[in-house]
Amino acid sequence: AARTARLSGHVSVGMAPSTLAVLGPPFMVAMRERYPDIRLHLVESLSGNLASMIGARQLDLAVLFQLEAGQRWSTTPLLEERLFLIARPDQPGLPAANAVRLEDIGDIPLILPSSAHGLRAVLNAAAARHQRALNVVVEIDGLAVLMDAVRAGIGATIQPGAAVARHLGDPLALIEIADASVRRPNLLVSLSDDELSPAGLAARGVLESVARQLVTAERWPGATLHKS
Repeated sequence: AARTARLSGHVSVGMAPSTLAVLGPPFMVAMRERYPDIRLHLVESLSGNLASMIGARQLDLAVLFQLEAGQRWSTTPLLEERLFLIARPDQPGLPAANAVRLEDIGDIPLILPSSAHGLRAVLNAAAARHQRALNVVVEIDGLAVLMDAVRAGIGATIQPGAAVARHLGDPLALIEIADASVRRPNLLVSLSDDELSPAGLAARGVLESVARQLVTAERWPGATLHKS
């Protein structure tokens, strides 16, 4: 019915850099095919910043990694991402196995986002449980520059598989972090249904559909659909 009526309007959607790298292009294509009269505004930022923007009504919906207490948002668990130790194959000390526990990474120099990043909070919490600090040598909050530093051999990083979606050049080694608690949930969060415009409701449905299609088709590295 919405397609027949040529649904129009404007919708703003926020994603973290690694999420946008894998989900952004197919989402834009799907929106252009299904709702060509809806003007799409994509915002790339850290998950915490995106949550603040939804709270300030600057975004209609976003893919977040954690929720803030007391918010009246509409939330749909989308998927869960495994994390990987990513490095050049010649990185000194790199484990030879296909999987490694976080506590066994040892003194490998790591390039990670700062503490403001949701992923860093997950890693810090896991390291605290093992009582073994990570050997962080550089903090970079931009994904593109972070991956450039990894490719330059400055150190390894710990990221979801989506971080290599834009990778160009020599192949990188991906070693899965085996700890069951070291995972990154992806939540589709929007303004409450009574605040979301028809264009926003349409975009939310398309975003959820495209994300699930990518995981089912194994085009989202390291991702599994939420059990629900």
